[in-house]
Amino acid sequence: MVAKNNMRTYIERFWAWYERHREFHTGLAAGLFLLQLVHLYWLTTHIVALRLFDVSYFTPPPFWEYVIILVDYTEIPALITASLVYLNELRKGGSKGNLWLLISANSQWLHIFWITDEIVISKFTHGPALVALPVWLAWVAIVIDYLELPVIFDTCRKFLTARRFSKNT
Repeated sequence: MVAKNNMRTYIERFWAWYERHREFHTGLAAGLFLLQLVHLYWLTTHIVALRLFDVSYFTPPPFWEYVIILVDYTEIPALITASLVYLNELRKGGSKGNLWLLISANSQWLHIFWITDEIVISKFTHGPALVALPVWLAWVAIVIDYLELPVIFDTCRKFLTARRFSKNT
């Protein structure tokens, strides 16, 4: 019983600290997710365009490919920070929209650990068969990637609202 109360105290202290610094945390989540627009641009103009039109509109040189890969790795901290934003909102009695955005953001884990970009590229370019998955599953992975867009918009909106609120107080 004592350990349970201690855990509850730690959780309450965490959320009190989080709430005191909500503007920073929301801004961090928004900023990290905004970086994902680089990855989505590459995905759309290179991978999707290649599959649909048989032409790539963006084939970056090796240096920029590495930059895009590094940006893509910021997705993990983006998911964690955005999840905290939505968990905090839900904890305070937030709307079902926050739950949908939390689920939408965390669907990315499926894409990160199961249907990776390499598998999508392989399926779309008829490259070496990395796994025996159907092409439609590659499209599912792309749709999952695009589920970041509402989260990007919403975290930016929440950040701007928090900034406006903090400047008025």
